[in-house]
Amino acid sequence: MKAFTYERAKDPVEAARIVASRPGARFLAGGTNLLDLMKIEVETPTHLVDVQHLALDEIEGTPDGGLRIGALVSNTDLAADERVRRDYGVLTRSIVAGASGQLRNKASTAGNLLQRTRCPYFYDTNMPCNKRTPGSGCAAIGGASRQLGVIGVSDKCIATFPGDMAVALRVLDATVETVDGQGQRRSIAIADFHRLWGDHPEQDTVLAPGELITSVTLPPPLGGKHFYEKVRDRASYAFALVSVAAVIRPDGAGRVAFGGVAPRPWRVEAAEALLPQGAAAVTARAFQGATPTKDNAFKLPLATRALASILSDAKA
Repeated sequence: MKAFTYERAKDPVEAARIVASRPGARFLAGGTNLLDLMKIEVETPTHLVDVQHLALDEIEGTPDGGLRIGALVSNTDLAADERVRRDYGVLTRSIVAGASGQLRNKASTAGNLLQRTRCPYFYDTNMPCNKRTPGSGCAAIGGASRQLGVIGVSDKCIATFPGDMAVALRVLDATVETVDGQGQRRSIAIADFHRLWGDHPEQDTVLAPGELITSVTLPPPLGGKHFYEKVRDRASYAFALVSVAAVIRPDGAGRVAFGGVAPRPWRVEAAEALLPQGAAAVTARAFQGATPTKDNAFKLPLATRALASILSDAKA
């Protein structure tokens, strides 16, 4: 691990100002992903700004009947919150499907959205990776790609976003709230938060340098039945080959998003109109233009089968 300096910020604006003004500075919250990457020198921050003690750990109702979730609310507390379990079941199910209990106790809401990809070439500093070192190339293209993306990828990067919680937040139309070093606040729709790789796979999100997530806001509850189906190589502690978050109403209409397939949670609203026609119709539209490799082409029928399982359960 490279040497670094450390300090605690007094408030969110100060934290954002410090990180924006110091090249190589990073926020430190739960640290469950960042510290792992520092140990293998994929991440080499020069300065860590600790935000763990800032008062961003509350879940509160909003005037329109939604919920505002502080950026530092732990995954465990969020999944267990009575209002989340009752009104946003897809969110609880997605969180419980990810990581171990110990990690969920430490991982934060904002940090979950900022997870780096688990592409093995990103973690191997002996291999070229445009996400780790822009312009160095992509060893995953032509390499082992079983876990990697089938849609929304580019000729610079075929990695996927690894998280579960964000897939549920995409179905729920959450909004990410931020503040910068000048105190300017911004609301970013979760649909726009994670970037497609394009020519700049090193940029995971639309956050500006030093911009700090302060909360995630959920709109009023959708109703309907909530589902999160995660298909993985092991029964636990594994990232999704394919995941599906869905909210299905009694008439068969609803919302659906896929994880493990793209640089961001993959939701195509036009495909949702086909839910009454069945899973095959939905995935044919949602994955139109997909570019799978020979190693991960199985993800397309797997997504169809996972959604078909949900739709069958929704009728029960």
